[in-house]
Amino acid sequence: MRKFKIFLIAFLFIFSYQKNSFSQNIPGSFADLAEKLMPSVVNISTTQTVVTRSNPFPNFQFPPGSPFEDMFKEFGTPQERQSSALGSGFIIDEKGIVVTNNHVIEGAEDIVVQVNGDKEFKAKVIGADPLSDIAVLQIQSNEKFAPVKFGDSDKARIGDWVIAIGNPFGFGGTVTSGIISARNRSIGLSRYEDYIQTDASINTGNSGGPLFDMNGDVIGINTAILGRSGNVGIGFSIPSNSAIIVIDQLIEFGETKRGWLGVRIQDVTKEIADVEKLDKPRGALVASVAPNSPSEKAGVKAGDIILEFNGEIISEMKELPIIVARTEVGKKVKVKIWRNKKEIVKTITLGRLETSEDFKVAEKEKPQIESNIESLKILVRKLTKEDIKSRNLPNQTSGLVVTRIENDSPLKDSIEINSIILEAQKKKIKTVDDLNQTVAKVLKSNQKTILLVIYNSQNQRRYIGVKLD
Repeated sequence: MRKFKIFLIAFLFIFSYQKNSFSQNIPGSFADLAEKLMPSVVNISTTQTVVTRSNPFPNFQFPPGSPFEDMFKEFGTPQERQSSALGSGFIIDEKGIVVTNNHVIEGAEDIVVQVNGDKEFKAKVIGADPLSDIAVLQIQSNEKFAPVKFGDSDKARIGDWVIAIGNPFGFGGTVTSGIISARNRSIGLSRYEDYIQTDASINTGNSGGPLFDMNGDVIGINTAILGRSGNVGIGFSIPSNSAIIVIDQLIEFGETKRGWLGVRIQDVTKEIADVEKLDKPRGALVASVAPNSPSEKAGVKAGDIILEFNGEIISEMKELPIIVARTEVGKKVKVKIWRNKKEIVKTITLGRLETSEDFKVAEKEKPQIESNIESLKILVRKLTKEDIKSRNLPNQTSGLVVTRIENDSPLKDSIEINSIILEAQKKKIKTVDDLNQTVAKVLKSNQKTILLVIYNSQNQRRYIGVKLD
């Protein structure tokens, strides 16, 4: 009985200790932290002139999509109106340097920054970067301001407490709290995405505001919410470690200077990993190499799989652009590549993305239009000289243009109409017979996986691994 009492007391002591240790991590109040940080968070309002044209025929409406709709708008009377927008930001230097989102100030003619809920100042743009959606402003005043400092976003863990301060719906000085819900999120808004997801309430007007950890350090820039209707407990913030690199460049140069490899890449699927005898799907598959790029000069080839860049392992394709972009221009880096079922290493001197051809937006291609590959359940036609000219392809390009894809085609989820099939099983495809014969060989094999090389409708070279039934 005595032993049982001792055991019970020990159990209660340990349980009580653990409960207290967990509860110590839950803040009793955010008041002291919020009071300290709020003078460093600013409300941003912008104005710009928008020109519209009135309908010259107010009593007549053309059907939506009618070619006459836009034509007759051109004859309307030009009317100017002032458009305004609201956002948030935070001060990082006592001289009044403010960080916000690019989309908050994009196109603005006038920018007004409100500090501490009362004082208003004009501000000018030091530099802005649409690719990362970051902008840096300078408050036009000789006053000294209260700055905040950046924390290490890499140390932020899922489940950590965070608070957001901003200007949602114009209600400045609003504090919300929550936790980090996820890391490394990609939602398709920008080229370089590695968002922190949080359930701290973020709404329209919070854009550009800071996400703080419990030390009062900025670990994220609040940038996006899920859906347009407002907060649903899913907000996204740019990690501070990624943002700092861009911010420092904007302050120093007024623009960004990102590293550039000169390759187009895609995911390594299980099928591609099987064909290439890679242990598992990992790395980034080089779909094409830009002419005269750093990668071409170093001997990187289409079909290579980049496994490691400058000592950093590439687990997923999306990691490579982020790592390359934050690497110094002109730096020589070691790149580990999987080629012909073995690892090789290339030394590449990085170029600058902003001065490269890759930086230009690709023009939309004209729709193409037609012979039957029954085994793949697609319709194709031979690539013509006109196709090559209109799509600006290399003169020696040969292949088949996909004009139709049946709903039960094994390629339905892998290619799109106007894709050009260049190779199958690493053999060039020039005719319909070439493709039919290659597919027939694959279907007779045990593996039944076909590896295609295509140009997609945006003229990007891609590798497609597909299992055929």
